[in-house]
Amino acid sequence: MTGTVIVCALLVAAGLAGIVVPVLPGTLLVALGIVIWAFEEGTTGGWVVFAVAAACLVVGAVVKYAVPGRRLKATVPTRTLLVGALGAVVGFFVIPVVGALAGFPLGVYVAERVRLGGDGAWTSTKAALRAVGASILIELLAALVATVVWAVGVVVT
Repeated sequence: MTGTVIVCALLVAAGLAGIVVPVLPGTLLVALGIVIWAFEEGTTGGWVVFAVAAACLVVGAVVKYAVPGRRLKATVPTRTLLVGALGAVVGFFVIPVVGALAGFPLGVYVAERVRLGGDGAWTSTKAALRAVGASILIELLAALVATVVWAVGVVVT
């Protein structure tokens, strides 16, 4: 195993961690690790592996917004989601690293509490959290498939 493969594996691992804990640009780090490996490999096989892995990442990125977003728009208004996003930004600066994870649901809850009152706010917040969880799982699955494609490419080439 070469040093390049180790560095690329570390980039891919950091990317996978960044998908679960959204501090790092996860998908971009996975793609970066694989493209560096393909460039260093310099073979057609290496570039084919990168193309297949990149296609998995692109499909995952499209699906991660399309599927949960459609369900979310049916239950939670756009204005509420914007307040949730604002809460995530504020939370990120108030509580570094994990504040965005707490700020989004808090923002959604507060916006829905103002709009609907007690019980409806919690229902909308749960729907938003399910959509975010589905989005993370879709992105993680796509990145894991790309990682497996890359790992097979490392072994085969």
